[in-house]
Amino acid sequence: MDRFTRNYSITLGLILIVFLGWALYEDPLVADLNALLEQDSDVAAYPYRFQVLALHDGVAMMSSPRSSDFPVYRALGILFPPLANRAQDNPDLMQAQQDLARVQKRAMAIVLESGKAKRVRWELDRDWLSRHGVQVGL
Repeated sequence: MDRFTRNYSITLGLILIVFLGWALYEDPLVADLNALLEQDSDVAAYPYRFQVLALHDGVAMMSSPRSSDFPVYRALGILFPPLANRAQDNPDLMQAQQDLARVQKRAMAIVLESGKAKRVRWELDRDWLSRHGVQVGL
C-alpha cells in the first residue's frame, strides 16, 4: 500500500469513528429519563414509545404521535388499525383517545417528577410516522 492510500485510509477511518461516536451518543440525563419511562408499566405497555429526545435548560423535548399538524384520530388509526376508519365520535375511538392522553400525561409526570426537567415540550414524532408511511408537512 502506498503512502497516500495508507494516509487516506487512516483519515477516512478516523472520520468514520468520530461520526459513529457522534451518531450513537445519547446524553446520560436523556438516557436516565428514557429508562424511567421504560420502567413504568403503563407507559411501557402502550403501543407508542414515548421518549425524551433532548434536555436543554430544564426543558425536556418529548416525542408524541400526535400534534396540531397530525390529528389524534389518525395517530390512533396507526396505533390501533381496527380504529383506522371509524368516525371521530365513535366510542372506541374516543376511549382510545382518552387512553392516549392518560399515558402521555403519565409520561410527562414521570419526566417532571424526576427533577431533571422543569417542563416538557412535545414534538411530533415524524420518524415514527414516516416508518408507518405517513408524511407530514414541515
